[in-house]
Amino acid sequence: LFREVRIMKGLNHPNIVKLFEVIETEKTLYLVMEYASAGEVFDYLVSHGRMKEKEARAKFRQIVSAVHYCHQKNIVHRDLKAENLLLDADANIKIADFGFSNEFTLGSKLDTFCGSPPYAAPELFQGKKYDGPEVDIWSLGVILYTLVSGSLPFDGHNLKELRERVLRGKYRIPFYMSTDCENILRRFLVLNPAKRCTLEQIMKDKWINIGYEGDELKPYKEPEEDFGDAKRIEVMVGMGYSREEIKESLSNQKYNEVTATYLLLGRKNEAGESRTGSTLSLARVRAPSEVANGTGKVAAHSKGQRGAGTYHRQRRHSDFCGPSPAPAHPKRSPTSAGDTELKEERLPARRASGSVGGAARAGPPSSPMVSSANNPNKAEIPERHKD
Repeated sequence: LFREVRIMKGLNHPNIVKLFEVIETEKTLYLVMEYASAGEVFDYLVSHGRMKEKEARAKFRQIVSAVHYCHQKNIVHRDLKAENLLLDADANIKIADFGFSNEFTLGSKLDTFCGSPPYAAPELFQGKKYDGPEVDIWSLGVILYTLVSGSLPFDGHNLKELRERVLRGKYRIPFYMSTDCENILRRFLVLNPAKRCTLEQIMKDKWINIGYEGDELKPYKEPEEDFGDAKRIEVMVGMGYSREEIKESLSNQKYNEVTATYLLLGRKNEAGESRTGSTLSLARVRAPSEVANGTGKVAAHSKGQRGAGTYHRQRRHSDFCGPSPAPAHPKRSPTSAGDTELKEERLPARRASGSVGGAARAGPPSSPMVSSANNPNKAEIPERHKD
């Protein structure tokens, strides 16, 4: 938990949820974070179905930019999934939940096997050590597939079946997916981690830059924080803060109420008086003892909407660090008549996860696997049907 806080303090990217304040009591650690009023990408897909490629591209560019920024800072997220991608009031991506994140050093392998099974790289299922970025890159491939298709590339009735499908590395190419999108997808979903693309290569890919000619995706350059804005300081003095405490908090970059107020005033100035997407949610995070025994709970927002800092830690009972499987994702009927082989799936509404040995439930029927992560340059592609 404290590593998560330490990592978040060092992150300042427009598509990563911002940490404003840390409040520590005897038993509880509170994180005051940027509020993402439009909720999860997961819920968006459940409600609206798959995204058109133009919309998916806009979202995915933001995701790639943010993850590349983390990797440049030697931070690997390790739990990238649709549930951890939030949307602000303007539908911009905010990556949340760095609870499984860690620092990495090239040449020094990580050995903690965590994440969510449908998004987990094959080497994690095999129990192999890994460098770090390559597991995020695999997860990005799963996310891209999910955005464009509204379904997961790998699924199963239980964890064992899911593992087998991931290790086979075969997935279906929906008939409506463009060739350029298919090509970039194959660069992510490669079984051999050494042969996976880098995010620098992805930033130059044709698909990700369609419609952005002259504005090719480039590494994010983090601006220096201005801690000497006289206008903001004057406003804070008018609010009752003393100049001394303002100076002391800002110079030492304390994550307290003073610094949070200063940062929020800056965001208000940037966004304008009408901006509502950067309000705050007070997230109640488990105390260290609660994290260990798994009994902690997270306070919900009063209106039922989720701030970026209120990720349900209890949801991790279905994550990769335990034996429970991912929820099955049933398919829906084809979107075009006569196309019985390639069916469009849709993410179901969230349900409680069962255990591997739990009661049987209806799962997805078997489906043709037509693309391969084993050899990304060779796949059995069915005849395309254009919309």
